[in-house]
Amino acid sequence: MTFRLSAKAALAVISLAAFPALAQTPAPTQNQIVVTAQRSGAPMWTIETPTGTIILVGEIAAVPESTPWQPDRLEEATAEAQRVILRARPKFSPGDVFRLIFRGGRFTKLPEGRVAADYLNADQRARLAALEAEYDIDYDRRSFLMTGFDLLARRLDFDDDTTKDATDVVRKAAGRADVPIDRPTRFRGEDLLDNLADADPASHIPCLEAAMSATEQGQAIIEARGEDWRKFDVPAVMDNPLEVALGTCWPWADPDLGEEIRGQWVSMISDAAQADGVTLAVVPLRVLAETNGVLDQLEARDFPIGGPDWRGPETGSTPVSD
Repeated sequence: MTFRLSAKAALAVISLAAFPALAQTPAPTQNQIVVTAQRSGAPMWTIETPTGTIILVGEIAAVPESTPWQPDRLEEATAEAQRVILRARPKFSPGDVFRLIFRGGRFTKLPEGRVAADYLNADQRARLAALEAEYDIDYDRRSFLMTGFDLLARRLDFDDDTTKDATDVVRKAAGRADVPIDRPTRFRGEDLLDNLADADPASHIPCLEAAMSATEQGQAIIEARGEDWRKFDVPAVMDNPLEVALGTCWPWADPDLGEEIRGQWVSMISDAAQADGVTLAVVPLRVLAETNGVLDQLEARDFPIGGPDWRGPETGSTPVSD
């Protein structure tokens, strides 16, 4: 007896015979996704829940180009996750832009008739004068926050020659793989501008001091911060003068905004613990690892946290090992 196959049936048989592995490739397990993410070289922590796994990636701003991390591994892990959580960006409206134009002096300058020496002690003013002379710039009337930002971004130049940051890597990978993205509630631009405009000029002096310290130490601290981040030496990153300065300036150091930012992260991660599968969250390292930060608060809620030590030897308690 002779059997004849139609053209479609023949193609189907050939396809099954030629590509059996493709048809049977199993989906990565949760543990495999975690291992892939860890191979990126970014410091991260895991929380095992009854229904899944949460991966917390500790992000630093402006990763130096010389830092040897592997963003493609984080892309792979993101594509296999069930959801990701990323930081929110402020929501500015056209009205907020006009508010900034008409009230810009309150953000960029000290109050009318006041100069830096009216707020700074002799040592602080002398340090600022030395930096003014070195960079040939006059900060006498500029707000301390704007002076701090200028020192870090333009004089220390910390965000030049950088590589991909974790948030952008995960956001783009999630978009390509159709992985849902959750974000904390965005702050209204109006609220942020009001908060900044109403702040006492003296409240930004800690930011100025931290920015001066970082700038005085020079660009070597930039590469050291990247190296410590890649070595998972979280306490060293947290103590780096650049990281200290970035965390001391607005909005992180503002008592109201800072507390709300941290509360949003803790709430979203706690909610993710009820979900199935893998949740990958990219969180600013300072928000994660600072004293009473997100990791401390999650641990206080009895979440089992595995990953690198975020406190250092002097604090005593150690996280659960992977």
